[in-house]
Amino acid sequence: MASYDVIIIGSGPGGYVCAIRCAQLGLKTACVEGRETLGGTCLNIGCIPSKALLHATEMLHEAEHNFSKMGLNVDAPKVDWSAMQAYKDDTIGQNTKGIEFLFKKNKVDWLKGWASIPEAGKVKVGDEVHDAKNIVIASGSDSATLPGIEIDEETIVSSTGALSLKEIPKKMVVIGAGVIGLEMGSVYARLGAEVTVLEYLDTVTPGMDGEVQKNFQKLLSKQGMKFVLGAAVQGAEISDGKAKVSYKLKKDESEETIDADIVLVATGRKPVTKGLGLEDLGVETTERGQIKTDDHWKTTKDGIYAIGDCIAGPMLAHKAEDEGMAVAEVLAGKHGHVNYGVIPSVIYTHPEVASVGRTEEQLKQDEVPYKVGKFSFMGNGRAKANFAADGFVKILAHRETDRILGAHIIGPMAGDLIHEVCVAMEFGAAAEDLALTCHAHPTYSEAVREAALACGDGAIHS
Repeated sequence: MASYDVIIIGSGPGGYVCAIRCAQLGLKTACVEGRETLGGTCLNIGCIPSKALLHATEMLHEAEHNFSKMGLNVDAPKVDWSAMQAYKDDTIGQNTKGIEFLFKKNKVDWLKGWASIPEAGKVKVGDEVHDAKNIVIASGSDSATLPGIEIDEETIVSSTGALSLKEIPKKMVVIGAGVIGLEMGSVYARLGAEVTVLEYLDTVTPGMDGEVQKNFQKLLSKQGMKFVLGAAVQGAEISDGKAKVSYKLKKDESEETIDADIVLVATGRKPVTKGLGLEDLGVETTERGQIKTDDHWKTTKDGIYAIGDCIAGPMLAHKAEDEGMAVAEVLAGKHGHVNYGVIPSVIYTHPEVASVGRTEEQLKQDEVPYKVGKFSFMGNGRAKANFAADGFVKILAHRETDRILGAHIIGPMAGDLIHEVCVAMEFGAAAEDLALTCHAHPTYSEAVREAALACGDGAIHS
């Protein structure tokens, strides 16, 4: 039995970052992980492998549609699915081995196995019980499903199964038009599958800026993806290796069915806390199964903290990382801080979609006086040269103070461009501050400056 200052349960982005930061701050640290590799869902069966497939299929699209326009005349590319899967697996391996190296470098002990907490100050892993002054639960989340739909990871799959299909399906039905559904749907659409997305609500990407939602759906439709909105899925049946999905249209209560080789259930995620023994400890959870925490990520039991997908807030890897670093600071006697108003979200389709801060809909609802600065990538020289002129940058600023309240980007490298606005918002900057900052030409980032200019006297190139 070993004694630690802190034991973190889970080695996903929240857990491993928390562990490394605790060790850097002088705390004797261990991290519990039952998988054969570190990194949690994100590195093993989530963010990283999906980005590998998105990148590979985006290159396929470029070769099929844009190479010849640039004078690059090559034979039509052929997809080697097993080689693409090997590339994805190699990407996973490089990242998970990197975490293992960082643990050794920072002297973080990896306790291999699944954890339970028999009592405060103790963590059981296998047959061994370890002492810990503090425990941080970073147990993450798992795919959620709907009543009447049983995931078998062969014909009806979650995002995990969708990453490792035996072959490229001819027909795929995606249930849910959120981030995971649209990213994985676009992968298989580019690989030649006929992809139909069923969404219960009347828009894609619920919660995102309304103007972005409409444009995003149009662009994905141009790429061949089909959408059925306002569709309440009733169930899915498998017969002879094929699936039949039944749904009801909310507008007229009519019942429909659709056939598919593969059904991807992308209806969100749920916290993973089973087996930890939280109820016996008196650690309270919400109706949604999230662990209740205070402003310093402490649960209702002294000495036990929680971060990431298993607590309230957006289920994003970088949100978990920020919380992991903040908790480490708290445990080391410092002040941990997360600015939940400046957490960006990104959808890694083509084009990418990124947002931070408030949407127009939220500002209207809260009766906040605001102004809009918008700039189309059609006016950006670099975007036009790279066949990437779809989309726009939209900045929302306070009408009276000019302080930036939010930004929404659909276009090339949106996931990288959004961070310029994040930094500006973190410093409480005005749109004019961005507008007065020199941006290199020709770059995509000029579109951000132009949108900031549009909050004032007007953009130059529109």
